[in-house]
Amino acid sequence: MSQTLLRGRTLSFLRWPEEKEDQAAYRYEEDGGLLFEDGRIVAAGHYGEVAARAAPDAKRIEHRPHLMLPGFIDAHVHFPQMQVIASYGAELLEWLNTYTFPEETKFRDAQHGRRIARLFLDEVVRHGTTTVAAYCSVHKQSAEAFFAESHAHNMLNIAGKVMMDRNAPEALRDTPQSSYDDTRSLIAEWHGKGRQLYAITPRFAITSSPDQMEMAGALAREFPDLHIQTHLSENHAEIEFTQELYPWSRDYTDVYEHYGLLRERALFGHCIHLSEREADALSTSGAVAVFCPTSNLFLGSGLFDYHRYRLREKPLRLASATDVGGGTNYSMLRTMDEAYKVIALQGEKLNPFASFWQITRGNAESLSIAERVGTLDVGTDADVVVLDAGATPAMRLRLETVKTLAEELFLLQTLGDDRSVVEVYVAGERAKSMLA
Repeated sequence: MSQTLLRGRTLSFLRWPEEKEDQAAYRYEEDGGLLFEDGRIVAAGHYGEVAARAAPDAKRIEHRPHLMLPGFIDAHVHFPQMQVIASYGAELLEWLNTYTFPEETKFRDAQHGRRIARLFLDEVVRHGTTTVAAYCSVHKQSAEAFFAESHAHNMLNIAGKVMMDRNAPEALRDTPQSSYDDTRSLIAEWHGKGRQLYAITPRFAITSSPDQMEMAGALAREFPDLHIQTHLSENHAEIEFTQELYPWSRDYTDVYEHYGLLRERALFGHCIHLSEREADALSTSGAVAVFCPTSNLFLGSGLFDYHRYRLREKPLRLASATDVGGGTNYSMLRTMDEAYKVIALQGEKLNPFASFWQITRGNAESLSIAERVGTLDVGTDADVVVLDAGATPAMRLRLETVKTLAEELFLLQTLGDDRSVVEVYVAGERAKSMLA
């Protein structure tokens, strides 16, 4: 069996880094090695020790002096919105009706869906991301297109067809029964095929009737190990409209709670305006609040209180995400740059080790996939990103004064983008350099 041996500086996290000096939170090798075989990491550590385990005919690839980390993970993204990104001047509900919904009607065309899915996955790989949790459109064929391309890329991705039967154009509405039937069919066809994982995906409470929410709850009961993904408390007008539609509910979160959608592997995008009761409900259930800083800023939705959620008596499980196309960049580096600013506006700082923990092991733990991705541990899938902190003239100039690993990471986070991504390995195979 063929092997691939990489040489470079390796960085992988063991737990949340409390501060910049918290060296016990990560494993770093100045002269590191990674050995891949059959899409998995079979050895990691000091290069000399790893190289001693490599077969004589192993393919040897030199990445010094660059950093090698686990591939980035994006916990919330809309693949049908590639041609919506950078649409001007609207808040959430107007933005959906003006830009997003008209664009998503195109995905009834399976050929269009396949083209955009391919371009989307190429783009996230270009930016160093190897796993996403993706929303498809309401059309079953859009999910089929996404999974087919994801399978062809051999990526570990989580995705689902949105369930949406009201408050949307007719061309974007399914029915409670068809959404249930289509979801069940897609689960049977794609969940567990290769590296594919299915997420039950009611878009949000505004676009699902009580009957459809009942169907989503039924799916959640039938498939207790699947992911669930939806939106929660992104915008004040959204919250008010939801409570008008569900007047019996104590709050927005109570709608999802009522239908049995709060649990581990349930991913709630945004969660900006949660009450203490809602935060307690998410925490108790093990559900995940997904921080989407670029879209929250772009749509004027509000500031996610990252440190309050993390440090409260009942802490929330947190993930981070681009939320393309409301989000304005495919890069998790750019995402954490904006996250740093959002957190700073609230009087706190996110240290650079914590940022890179979040987009690797942190997101993997929140998505309950850390046994497979998010680290450089032996036995995990060989998804790796190689980063160059001197990728641009401005970065090289700043790099001349960088003295520590923390400073280098912060430079990558602040000035880095797809140009900083030297190479990406997906299941042990070169991916970025193979793009057309």
